[in-house]
Amino acid sequence: QVQLVESGGGLVQAGGSLRLSCAASGRTISSYGMGWFRQAPGKEREFVAAIRRSGVNTYYEDSVKGRFTISRDNAKNTVLLQMNSLKPEDTAVYHCAASLFRAGTVAGEYDYWGRGTQVTVSS
Repeated sequence: QVQLVESGGGLVQAGGSLRLSCAASGRTISSYGMGWFRQAPGKEREFVAAIRRSGVNTYYEDSVKGRFTISRDNAKNTVLLQMNSLKPEDTAVYHCAASLFRAGTVAGEYDYWGRGTQVTVSS
């Protein structure tokens, strides 16, 4: 069992930056692919970014490519999401997730989820 807790969300103006952190406990995340998803009010949960166990392979949703960077520190059992050039449409609750199988783009591939952290981008 893995417990995931996100932090780092908040209110920021358009063009600003935030860094989200996902702290894992219970097991080491080195055995898991990790991902970030987001859900805006009235919308489906959508994929944002993922990183494979090795940390070498990363994947991004098209609208965040070049602005967001996912990284992992297995020694600290932490996954980060650096978000730059934020836009109002990035406003959502951001969830961290862990996958035993692989870090894909589909929410159903993930086994453990955090409760999320709110990101609000004002125009």
